[in-house]
Amino acid sequence: MTTTLQSLYRPSRLPVARALALRAEIEQFNADYCAVLDAGDIEQWPHFFTSDAVYRVTARENADQGLLVGLVYAQGRAMMHDRAVAIARTQMFAPRYNLHMVTNIRVTHESDSGEIEAQANFTLFQTLVEGATTVHMVGTYYDRFVHEDGKLLLKERQAIYDSSLIANDLVYPL
Repeated sequence: MTTTLQSLYRPSRLPVARALALRAEIEQFNADYCAVLDAGDIEQWPHFFTSDAVYRVTARENADQGLLVGLVYAQGRAMMHDRAVAIARTQMFAPRYNLHMVTNIRVTHESDSGEIEAQANFTLFQTLVEGATTVHMVGTYYDRFVHEDGKLLLKERQAIYDSSLIANDLVYPL
C-alpha cells in the first residue's frame, strides 16, 4: 500500500472532551521533546520513542507522491541512539542554538488498543552563535503515540517538511 500525504490526514472523530485531554498530554510531550533538543541534550532524544519506533524526515514533495523515503530515517531506539551519539560527539558544524515550536496539535484517532494518532505543525529556528536567526525548517508531524509503563511515547514520527531547498546541515532531529 502506498502512503501519500493525503492518506496521512484524518479528520478527528473523537469526542471533544477526550480529544482535548489527549491534546493536552501530547502538548506536554512535545514541550518536553523540544526542551531536550533545544537544550542540546540530544542523547536523551531516543528516550521519547518506543524501542521499535520509526523516525522519518521527508520532503512534502515526496510525501505528496507517496515516496516516504526519508532524508533521515531511523528504525528503533537503538538506531536513534547511534545517531544521537554520533551527532553529540562529532559535531562538525558551527555552534548554534535551536528553538523548536510545535503548534496546532490535532488528535485524529485513538484505537481500541490505545494507539493515538496526532498531527502538529513544527517550526525550527536556528541561530548561529555569530549570526542572525533563521527559519531552518517548517512542516508537519504525523505521529503515532502509545503509552508504555504509564508514559506517552512515540511509536512513529514522520516529519514532513515543506521546503524543497534545505540546509546542508540537517542532521539534528526535528
